Amino acid sequence: MDLENAARAVRENAYVPYSRFKVGAALRSASGAVHAGCNVENAAYPEGTCAEAGAIAAMVASGETEIVEAFVVADSPRPVPPCGGCRQKLAEFAKSEVKVTLATVSGEVLVTTVGDLLPGAFRNDDMGKA
Repeated sequence: MDLENAARAVRENAYVPYSRFKVGAALRSASGAVHAGCNVENAAYPEGTCAEAGAIAAMVASGETEIVEAFVVADSPRPVPPCGGCRQKLAEFAKSEVKVTLATVSGEVLVTTVGDLLPGAFRNDDMGKA
């Protein structure tokens, strides 16, 4: 499945009654499977879920833990990068060189990497051995 089409399709399912800002994300895991997620808002604002987090949860729920490519799309004037928390979540499951494509619904695209989005990411091996 194409990441862009998956992200664009799932974006339409976003639950955004407050911001009206729909975001869709699709991840390709190491097996080649595509996992998609959309943002889900909540009246208690901090309790919402970002599209990237939803896609990661779908990937993990399917039994996979490695992202090899990501695509994020939003209706914005420029390609919008993931929030700080989602950058850290992506870094948990993707190597620094993993390609991340950010896009607008009108077709503007910015290609970057997980490492460029979050240089100096805190990783599990930073915790050392107990």
